[in-house]
Amino acid sequence: MQLPTESQSASAAQVVAACARQAQRAAPTLATASDQAIDAVLDAMAQRLAGSATEVLAANAADIAAAEQSGMSQALIDRLRLGQARLDDMAGQLALLARIPFPARDQVLEDRPDGLRLIERRRPVGVVGATFEARPNVTVDVASQLVKSRNAGVLRTGSAALRSALALCDHVLAPALADAGLDPDAVQLVPDPRRDSAVALVRHAELIPLVIVRGSGETTRMLAAEGARHGVRVLAHADGGGVLYVDAAADPLLAVELLVAGLDRLGVCNRVNLLLVADSVPDRLYDALLAAASQRGIALSLPPHDHPLGYEWALDTGREATLTVSRVTGPGHAAQVANQETSGLAATIVTHDEAAANEFLDSYTGTGAFWNASTRLLDGFKLRRVPETGINVDRVPGPRGPVTFADLYLRQFVIIPAHWPSG
Repeated sequence: MQLPTESQSASAAQVVAACARQAQRAAPTLATASDQAIDAVLDAMAQRLAGSATEVLAANAADIAAAEQSGMSQALIDRLRLGQARLDDMAGQLALLARIPFPARDQVLEDRPDGLRLIERRRPVGVVGATFEARPNVTVDVASQLVKSRNAGVLRTGSAALRSALALCDHVLAPALADAGLDPDAVQLVPDPRRDSAVALVRHAELIPLVIVRGSGETTRMLAAEGARHGVRVLAHADGGGVLYVDAAADPLLAVELLVAGLDRLGVCNRVNLLLVADSVPDRLYDALLAAASQRGIALSLPPHDHPLGYEWALDTGREATLTVSRVTGPGHAAQVANQETSGLAATIVTHDEAAANEFLDSYTGTGAFWNASTRLLDGFKLRRVPETGINVDRVPGPRGPVTFADLYLRQFVIIPAHWPSG
């Protein structure tokens, strides 16, 4: 993706800025809303998802038809597709989110020797931007996290999901905010699907100081770099790909089970992308693993490889159903390969040897380190039982892993007299 010139991006920048100003004007109604009002919005979203299913599914059907006509791969169409079952799941997650307690606004850190009390206070960011892939459910996932964290938002998705996203905003998000007595402009959807609008989203530090970037590959990294040049903090979900390491002491049935579980959906970031097998694993288990993948229609990339070991197949249209396989000497070597060759999203060791498990878990520096569990668990709702805005794999301090409403705040230090009651 090339950066647009000033003339090319002018209209996109104007559209994004207009959305951001509307969200900024509405943000105070969220920042000062009661816990009950915020949770009422989420309950109203759940109810309106059910009540607006006809309109939302009709818009999604139009998106699906256009995607099929354009030749979009079936893996991407699966991510694009809604349906009554997915709407029901979305409504259920919203209802659960509404029941999750809010973190305390204030935390007393110290009653100081000088007679003063130091308090850490959580404050909303104000307006948070988000640009994400063609998955309509993400529109609701992100919006719900912003509302729960009392932040207004400017959302942007690509053309493939725009009809669905607009229907969700018009029939679910805005009316739900109004139902709870809050400003419906607090969540904005950029109506311009061009990539220029994604670039514009990370160029307005004064309006949108924090932007969540979902997607993968060079485009996401470029947006993160562009945001940094303009003083915008970017939480980027750039690359994925899960690693499954089968140790010499692995239970054969569990190893096959976890491999199959990690290949249930091929277009998602936390699928098994790289299978590492210890040299000392018997040939019958190695062959059983390859057979289990092949039986699911997975093409195997076996040594010698003509691509990097961590090459993310989910991003390769037409070749998503591919799994890279390699042998390693043991748990330390497996962790080293996962650290050096992959994005660091998630890696699993399958073993009944506690020492081997600890060696792997202590050596792997990625975001999710699992023992006898599927990499598919590195997902906001599966891992933390809360929808996510994205999965951050940064190797620096800050939110890491599934980013939820509890991460979308500013830290403020407040000093009051120690004898004064804190709220």
